[in-house]
Amino acid sequence: MQYVSTRANPAQSAPQSFSDILLGGLASDGGLFLPTSYPQVSDAELTAWRLLSYAELAFEILKKFATDIPEADLRALTAKTYTAAVYKNVRAGEDPAEITPLRVLGFEGDAGLVLQSLSNGPTLAFKDMAMQLLGNLFEYALAKTGDQLNIFGATSGDTGSAAEYAMRGKQGIRVFMLSPHQKMSAFQTAQMFSLQDPNIFNIAVEGVFDDCQDMVKAVSNDLDFKARHKIGTVNSINWARVVAQVVYYFRGYLKATLFNDQKVSFCVPSGNFGNICAGHIARQMGLPIDKLVVATNENDVLDEFFRTGIYRVRKSAETYHTSSPSMDISKASNFERFIYDLVGKDSARVKALFQKVETAGGFDLSGGPGSDGDEFKLVAQYGFVSGKSTHADRLATIRDVRQRYGITIDTHTADGIKVAREHMRNGVPMIVLETALAAKFNETIREALGEDAERPAGFENIEALPQRFTVMRPDVAEMKAFIAANTGL
Repeated sequence: MQYVSTRANPAQSAPQSFSDILLGGLASDGGLFLPTSYPQVSDAELTAWRLLSYAELAFEILKKFATDIPEADLRALTAKTYTAAVYKNVRAGEDPAEITPLRVLGFEGDAGLVLQSLSNGPTLAFKDMAMQLLGNLFEYALAKTGDQLNIFGATSGDTGSAAEYAMRGKQGIRVFMLSPHQKMSAFQTAQMFSLQDPNIFNIAVEGVFDDCQDMVKAVSNDLDFKARHKIGTVNSINWARVVAQVVYYFRGYLKATLFNDQKVSFCVPSGNFGNICAGHIARQMGLPIDKLVVATNENDVLDEFFRTGIYRVRKSAETYHTSSPSMDISKASNFERFIYDLVGKDSARVKALFQKVETAGGFDLSGGPGSDGDEFKLVAQYGFVSGKSTHADRLATIRDVRQRYGITIDTHTADGIKVAREHMRNGVPMIVLETALAAKFNETIREALGEDAERPAGFENIEALPQRFTVMRPDVAEMKAFIAANTGL
């Protein structure tokens, strides 16, 4: 399996292997890596996979993408990653061995509403599902070369803690993680800032998430600095993270169906488009997905595109600070991967469109007067639909799910369930991907239910722990100086 950049000229850019792109994140031309073609899954494979454990399923899927890693090594890595000892924070009645257990909430009409638990890892969020594997892959790759890696990333809440818990203590790895100052929940902030490991550097940026993300891209695009300081990334621009998330779409489908001619839909709370991009890839591989439902909060850039064909990013001052803060994003990094497929893998078009994002704030594929193209008419064939949820919606959904089904969901998952209900179709199960445990957003849970969310053991007083972090301005030069001063390179 070979990989190319979404912005590369095929005649001038040689494809690269999985191991070539594993540590780097962005391509040198500013694009994102994708396989030259999506591997296909046969009916016989789907049937055989119904009997596998999660770790075995992860191996079968990943070996289609990481063809340059010896199969014995890859099998060992997935076995090490996906164990009940790592993914142990399950709700009462759930089996840790399932890793991502399904819970049928109920039937609304003739369609089952299903919750896929993805928050059982060490930081109680779905990001653990890919990040734990990424940490093991990085350590494996670095051990072969004796090299080191300085991870530079941005988080709106959950990516940072998942990355830090996956990388803490890893040989040859340092983590520099940006987050918007005072814009995460108290629990999310404490999870990150309470870590005292010497290889972890938390940087609180005076701005919003998009300011953090812009600095990660600016540093990644400085190829000399990136090479000299051995900069890599764990944000969802990293291909390995996206492909690791493909696994739980297959797992959800296989657990929700009995036969391969059945279809399911997935609803995914979406900010940076990485999670639902994995669903798009699973669908392109042949997984029988009916609809991919994009659920946004008040920062509805993606919902606007999937309704109108217009992609219009918001300025920092226009980005809302909401009660589902991990989705407070107005510039979706992974969206470029879908646009690449939508425009027929035309890298020149992709490059021009995303340059227009930087210069004009967006692009228009609606086909209307003055638009940049008419590809929006093709969106339906990829299964995408969308919807938006507000603070009032998520409060009402949290209350409703507690009353009907007896469980407490987090704010982002509430956005997912609210939007999922708008797109349910008789006979097609709707699987909502859980984002996190409710305890991570206790302020809003208390507002909705008048009581605190239950916390897993070990997290009772996390906000009271000493915190270690640095506050900085959104200044790229200052950020580079900070990294240089702390890498020893």
